[in-house]
Amino acid sequence: MSTTEAPERKASPQTVTERDAREVTEAAREKEWVKPSFVRELFLGNLRMDLIHPIPEPDPGARERGEKFMADMKEFLEREVDGLQIEKDGKIPEHVMQGLRERKAFAMKIPQEYGGLELSQVMYGRAVAMISTYSSAIGVLLSAHQSIGVPQPLKMFGTPEQKQKYLPRFAEGQISAFALTEPDVGSDPARMEATADPTPDGEAYILNGEKLWCTNAPIADVMVVMARTPAKEGRKRRPITAFIVENDWEGVTNEHRLEFMGLRGIENGLITFKDVRVPKENLLWGEGKGLKLALTTLNTGRLTIPATCAAAGKWCTRVAREFAAERVQWGAPVGKHDAVAQMLGEIASHSFAMDAVAEVASALADAENYDIRLEAAMAKMWNSETAWRVGDLTMQIRGGRGYETADSLKKRGEAPVPVEQMLRDLRINMIFEGSSEIMRLFIAREAVDPHLQKAGRFIEPDASIGEKAKDMVGLGTHMAGWFAGNVAGWSRWPSHGEFGALSGHIGFAERRARKLARTLAYAMSRYGARLEKKQAVLFRMVEIGAELFAMGATCAYAVKQTGQDGAGSGPMKMADLFCRHARRRIDERFERVFDNDDDATYRLAQEVLKGQHAWLEQGVAEPPTPDLG
Repeated sequence: MSTTEAPERKASPQTVTERDAREVTEAAREKEWVKPSFVRELFLGNLRMDLIHPIPEPDPGARERGEKFMADMKEFLEREVDGLQIEKDGKIPEHVMQGLRERKAFAMKIPQEYGGLELSQVMYGRAVAMISTYSSAIGVLLSAHQSIGVPQPLKMFGTPEQKQKYLPRFAEGQISAFALTEPDVGSDPARMEATADPTPDGEAYILNGEKLWCTNAPIADVMVVMARTPAKEGRKRRPITAFIVENDWEGVTNEHRLEFMGLRGIENGLITFKDVRVPKENLLWGEGKGLKLALTTLNTGRLTIPATCAAAGKWCTRVAREFAAERVQWGAPVGKHDAVAQMLGEIASHSFAMDAVAEVASALADAENYDIRLEAAMAKMWNSETAWRVGDLTMQIRGGRGYETADSLKKRGEAPVPVEQMLRDLRINMIFEGSSEIMRLFIAREAVDPHLQKAGRFIEPDASIGEKAKDMVGLGTHMAGWFAGNVAGWSRWPSHGEFGALSGHIGFAERRARKLARTLAYAMSRYGARLEKKQAVLFRMVEIGAELFAMGATCAYAVKQTGQDGAGSGPMKMADLFCRHARRRIDERFERVFDNDDDATYRLAQEVLKGQHAWLEQGVAEPPTPDLG
């Protein structure tokens, strides 16, 4: 792969309508629900604690392999890795890269038959989480390679020949990347411009296009690349297809290594493909299955982010605790003062909850008899946002020492605690691998799916009045039965006795799950086809579901952890405080689902969009004009 100056931007892609975008996304959805899902049941009004309690245990062999790997890796990290130097240089040293290869860090998820470690999702998540606390750049390097890079989709969808060719190479330390995003294509894949056209002899495809924000791409050996293949007969749209592309092939160019606010040691690039010949054997899964492959891969691929966020929370808990205990103001450690104690209690309890969410979601993935698409999306969304809050509180407790860089602290003789770096590194978690807003839309779409199946054409915006009337009767019957089933019933407190002091929180979650189902059904009846435009309304219901998921996971995890590793009754105390906070947030969001200022906010936003309030922007420096094509 060659390296050149950044290319000139090409013209913006052809116009894609809202309907086009919706159809592309819907075509890639997993439409069947064969296996049970805790989160899906929540939106149906059912708190199925039996699905997550007791938490499934990892395979003993995978646990043993994982613990051995982590012990060796911890010793290596403490001896060889200087996270502050990586941050300063913006580069992972070659001796560290070689050490990672020697310890098969790039083969954590590669099956043993191909020379890998074959760790479970739980142990893999724990390993990457631990590594990320020594260097976030190394954590991202390993995660991008194994969570969404070539190994994961190759294991799931590759042919035996493809697996035999590439998996041993990754076991030996080769690096992979994932190339989907383009300069004009973020969350809307319908706008994708990259193309892959068959050669006349049908033996290969000719790949052209460019991909942006490809983590690991500048140093990768192999990539999964998404591109449009020719439309099938009778179809207008060119489908999206996945290909395995080797970076040293002619026509693959690393145009620019990107730099960011945080994660300063990562390799991330703008990559172009010019007449790259891709053998037909490197087509992954099949033509037109690329977007579905990407979404399916991300079901488990996203789970690394919740794990690393939980690890950041643990790190923050210690940093905040030590400072709050040692820093004395007004005659007492600052942690004794109520203002700081409130923050410290929230940091600790919510860090425990993040750990619970990550562990439960990963354990469900390992069990393989659950559908985790919603759990993974919700864990990614909730943990990334909670970690940002926890990191912000940690900086607030440390004050100026939190805002000051570790390098500066070190130069004046203080402990180089990189709180400001931690906060910068955390920010991207709410953006990549599906932004918080995209996660909410995805969860909301799946949450309303049972009702959409009953609604038929009633809520389709382009349906005729006759079509809407025909399906309205069936929807009305469905909704009537739905409301009746979710109004009846009561909290079955005695059945939750195994949760001890937390049983009251489980009863609360059970009642609110039924209320959530009723609220969602009412929103569909109230707004009909307009509901998809009421994103703020949908988002509040998703946030309620996320808090309920976190409550359930935290209570189950507390029961499991009580008495282990010297924790005593600590997990129950952590879970209790977290659930108290979550309950307040849940009820506040219920109050605002329909009683809000959404319409007024939207109207003002549209006026701002039109430039009607440009007067507000006067008196400041002119920002660079964005070039968005």
